[in-house]
Amino acid sequence: MTGRKRHLPAALTGLGLGLSALGPALAPGFVLSYDMVFVPEPGFTPMAFGLTGTLPRHVPSDVFAAVLGLVLPGEWAQKLILLAIFVLACVSAAALVPSPRLLPRLAAGVCYAWNPFVAERLLLGQWALLLGYAALPWVVARAARITEPGGARRLVLALLPAAIGGFAALAVSGLTAFIVAVVAAGRHRLRAAAATCAVVLGLSLPWLVTGWLRPSGVPADTMAVEAFAARADTPFGVVGSLLLLGGVWNAETVPAGYGHPVTAVLWLAVVLGALAAFGTWWWRQGRDRGYAGLGAAALAGLVIAALGALAPGLLRWLIGLWPGFAVLRDGQQYTAPLAVLVALGLGLLAERVTPRLPVLAAGCLALAPVALLPSLAFGAAGRLRPVEYPDSWRRARQILQADPVPGDVLVLPWAAYRSYPWNGHRRVLDPLPRYLPRRVIFNDAVRVGDITVPTEDPRARRLDAAIGGDGPLVAALRAQGVRYVAVDAEIASWDPAAGTPPGRRGPSGIVGHPTRLAGAEVVLRDRDLLLLRIPRPRRVADEGPPVALASAAWIATIGLIAWSLSVSGVTLVPRSTPLHRRRKAP
Repeated sequence: MTGRKRHLPAALTGLGLGLSALGPALAPGFVLSYDMVFVPEPGFTPMAFGLTGTLPRHVPSDVFAAVLGLVLPGEWAQKLILLAIFVLACVSAAALVPSPRLLPRLAAGVCYAWNPFVAERLLLGQWALLLGYAALPWVVARAARITEPGGARRLVLALLPAAIGGFAALAVSGLTAFIVAVVAAGRHRLRAAAATCAVVLGLSLPWLVTGWLRPSGVPADTMAVEAFAARADTPFGVVGSLLLLGGVWNAETVPAGYGHPVTAVLWLAVVLGALAAFGTWWWRQGRDRGYAGLGAAALAGLVIAALGALAPGLLRWLIGLWPGFAVLRDGQQYTAPLAVLVALGLGLLAERVTPRLPVLAAGCLALAPVALLPSLAFGAAGRLRPVEYPDSWRRARQILQADPVPGDVLVLPWAAYRSYPWNGHRRVLDPLPRYLPRRVIFNDAVRVGDITVPTEDPRARRLDAAIGGDGPLVAALRAQGVRYVAVDAEIASWDPAAGTPPGRRGPSGIVGHPTRLAGAEVVLRDRDLLLLRIPRPRRVADEGPPVALASAAWIATIGLIAWSLSVSGVTLVPRSTPLHRRRKAP
């Protein structure tokens, strides 16, 4: 079986897994969970291109969502992306198994698409990271052949989903590709390293250039090391949890029931059995360098994942040395190559036992990941449910679009994450910066337990003291170019002329002083949103990267992708992806 027919069973299996995992999330509406924020009409805003001075974590994924939104409604674009993650993951992992049998390939595909890593990152809302994760087996296969004719072009296409995912996705996939390429290339290591670095850097330019050219004075992320360090979510401690592909830093995103001693022991047996099967097969098959590279990448990823928990001082020192090392702080995401190795090992284990066991028993082995993590099903046990944005948000957007006076929007409460009543009080990154058609200033500081990661937006930093103080705000907001103040559902019922708003002072950013927003006109009042207009704001430009350089970075990356497609025979979906190097015919 070759070509499309070879991938069809895995694609259908991945689609079935996606339908089972998402369940109610596929109903009309938007799923809003932590970092997963989709809006009805995503725009090509300066924030989407990383031009506002903040760290461009959502570049170019926000642009991709906006492009997709041109042809699909925002809610259906979200559902398509989420289903595509499961399909791509299953297909790519299945294609990596060097077996002509269908069952071993499907075993690898199921394991890669349905495991604790996928469940925890899905609940955390990191769809962009998961998009890169889904194509990582193809990245591994293409990196192992980087020195072959057309190898660099094929690696570009394999890395394309990670490039769309941006900052974190390309960091994980790029590091994996580099390790695999260097180990697999043998005496051509220098050539492989140079080619891989060129490809990864070329695809990283949209966020790399804007990140480098951010305004100075942004604090280093040393304080965030402990906040985002891996946590134990099984009885086996931090390292054991990472080995089992879990260990996410946010305890609220651990699937229901995951980590129970019985299922944890069974899942540990599956993982160890898969690793043993891979090691035995690799040794007997002549210790191929391509698969050795995958093993090295998995080990390196596990070490990086454990750094924040076991050696936080070292990671803080690295970030202090160069802020770019902050990409290593959310270490658990670097267990992605280990997930590839475990999935491949489970496929090889199924290949070994299939001739000796009845088909039903072998099928049970293939479905073991699903049986041991049932809480991923049905929208993660009902935690992923779609909602509709309030009508008041739509009206606020229309008011902003109709106003000819320029100016930005300040969002209160002065915090990054919300627990809206209309979203079932589920925590989500504030959608207003993506929903509203103007530049939105909000406090992007993140609080994890007792640790607060400081805000990165220069405009927000300049306003932080004024908002947290006791004096009038309108003059300070006008001086910073703020035209509107949007107060969301948590304190939207507050009347600025009536005195103290409900709730505590800290999260709201508004102190109970009747004159704090005196002079601002109420233009929209609803239980879900309060919109106030400030007259005669100053014109204030963001201290972001130069538009010309950012545009040049985009042109270069698009040119690189076009170059990779310019050769006949190079396709987005490879026919097969074994890591063995092709041997010349005698």
